[in-house]
Amino acid sequence: MLVRRVLLANLVAQVGIVVTGGLVRLTGSGLGCPTWPECVPGSYVPVVHPAQGVHEDIEFTNRLLTFAVMVAAVAALWVTVRATRGAPAAQRRRRILLGAVPLLGVVAQAVMGGITVLTGLNPATVAAHFLLSMALVCASTVLLLRVGLPRPPAVGIRPRELAWLGRAVAACAGVVLVLGTVVTGSGPHSGDAEVPARFHLDPRSASWVHADAVWLFVGLVVTLVVALHLVGAPAVLRRRAWLLLAVTLGQAVVGYAQYLTGLPVPLVSIHLLGASLLVVAVTAAVEPLVTDQTAVERPDIAAVNV
Repeated sequence: MLVRRVLLANLVAQVGIVVTGGLVRLTGSGLGCPTWPECVPGSYVPVVHPAQGVHEDIEFTNRLLTFAVMVAAVAALWVTVRATRGAPAAQRRRRILLGAVPLLGVVAQAVMGGITVLTGLNPATVAAHFLLSMALVCASTVLLLRVGLPRPPAVGIRPRELAWLGRAVAACAGVVLVLGTVVTGSGPHSGDAEVPARFHLDPRSASWVHADAVWLFVGLVVTLVVALHLVGAPAVLRRRAWLLLAVTLGQAVVGYAQYLTGLPVPLVSIHLLGASLLVVAVTAAVEPLVTDQTAVERPDIAAVNV
């Protein structure tokens, strides 16, 4: 129970820092602390600077939250090491390496955030910052699934086809996320209210290409839901697929709503949260299909107690 709670807390922290980082951008506070690792030249904390106003406090608060995420990542690694005692050496080594990913990722994110500031919020570095966060949300979800939760029963019918379908869903989700950053990098919310840095692309065209990828993704998710029912997959896998479909459709509704209403900050914030939840849902639905092939072939190891 402790392992599950700690790993869930780590996942929540990884999602939370995405939302708070988005608020920094949406409030135009991305350069509230105009340098890195210091907040302002000569000081690691904000100083009275009327020109910056509240922006420096918002940006500095987000930097402080990084330490909270790091604490959660350290705790996740600690419980992973304890939970894998007695496991086969190869399995224990793999899971400890997986447990270290959130911690290493937080350090990488801090550096990436610094690069983003030092490059004046270049949209390419902002996109990389976000995509790295999505990778950490994915890794933290995998860690929870493999160490904190019981493994679902293996799928015993047509595993290769389901595995390839799962890979297609994951790959398309990645394309959707990348195109989403292109839309963001072409739109009005640059992160700096004074001198916005943008991709030189038409926001409307970028949005529609992103929407096309989303509908392809919806089709793949529907196919996954139908396929899991047709092969009689375990109930837990079918529930995860339905949850993925629900999150996907909800995210699509929010996406269209924010586009049609001129990208209001509350809807964009919800869309950012939805992106993180989409990564969680995709990972939960696809990970057993992609990684349990050995268990399908060897029923005696289908259920691994962690």
